[in-house]
Amino acid sequence: MPRFPETTSTLDAVGGAVFSSLAGRLARHRGTVYPLHVGDTWLEPAEGCRMQDLTIDEHPGMHRYSSPQGLPGLIDAVVERSRKRMGVTTERSSVLIAAGATGALGAVVGSIVEPGDEVLVLAPYWPLITGIVRCVHGEPVAVPFLGEVDSAESAVEAVQGRLSSKTVALYLSTPNNPTGKVFPASWVDALVDWAVSIGLWVVSDEVYEDYVYRGEHAYARSRAPQQAFSVHSFSKAFGMAGNRCGYVVGPESVMAALKKVSTHAFYSTPTASQLAALRALDGRGDAWVEAIRPRYQALGDAAAERLEVPAPEGGTFLFVDTRDRLDERGLIGFLQDCAGRGLFLAPGPSFGDYPSHVRICFTCAEPDVVKAGVDVLADMLSR
Repeated sequence: MPRFPETTSTLDAVGGAVFSSLAGRLARHRGTVYPLHVGDTWLEPAEGCRMQDLTIDEHPGMHRYSSPQGLPGLIDAVVERSRKRMGVTTERSSVLIAAGATGALGAVVGSIVEPGDEVLVLAPYWPLITGIVRCVHGEPVAVPFLGEVDSAESAVEAVQGRLSSKTVALYLSTPNNPTGKVFPASWVDALVDWAVSIGLWVVSDEVYEDYVYRGEHAYARSRAPQQAFSVHSFSKAFGMAGNRCGYVVGPESVMAALKKVSTHAFYSTPTASQLAALRALDGRGDAWVEAIRPRYQALGDAAAERLEVPAPEGGTFLFVDTRDRLDERGLIGFLQDCAGRGLFLAPGPSFGDYPSHVRICFTCAEPDVVKAGVDVLADMLSR
């Protein structure tokens, strides 16, 4: 029970930022910077889908609030897209437009997690999910997964081993951030079936669905629309990270609860961002993706070859083990040495119990900058 000047103890376990330990070094660095720690793209959105393309003459009221659920036209476009991609019935009442996928996940977690409840989180994981769970006084339970399981059966064994009487949900991310792994459909099906059989919610983070280079993306909601939430992002799909627009599609029976959470958290998603998102769904965004995907893949493959690690199956990241090059200072010492050469990387512990790993994003800056940064890392690793 905090009293002035204290804050809730729950936040003690929530990190301030993924890269906070070396943020000062980045701000002070003079010379060329290779910012491979940022999960973003150097590209602008498709023509016609940029803020400069929107006018009040064409969109009267674009600077006013939208409905808390989202713009009707965008909701309709999401419904159509979800029906087509997931192959299951989707109604307007199943959709919430949110302030990015982060806002969507916050609405989901805030609706299904009570204080003390546990959420199984497949590791390595997107760093902010654990903080989102803790902010509603829940407990994220990391499940060692990628690199540990090799079949649908072992995937279920992994989550079963961390199940408790407090478990209420399972969170998974594919294509995975930070590893670039695409979960086989058999794994997704087995995990969803297991969750359904014991009454758990499934929270499926699918923000990199459009960037699969090897294999095929499997939608958890296709398996269990009555129990699964599918979370998506215009940020990652169409280069609109700064717009803060995403959405979640979930069971009609609980979407009213999500809307309560979102209304009291951010009220409504920025109207102009939704207008840009709607344009992206009229075909222009998908055309942009088709042109960009092979460029992303080529960058990821080249970076993986240079670093002597497996090529990414999807997404925009590589997760690299540096243990052979760590000294008594551990990972922080290695990151400091990298920062001294202008190279900034995301530390493995942000993604789970990975004390010797680093994550790089191969789309965060212009290709020449990324390639030069990868060369620095390869040199640091003597590869």
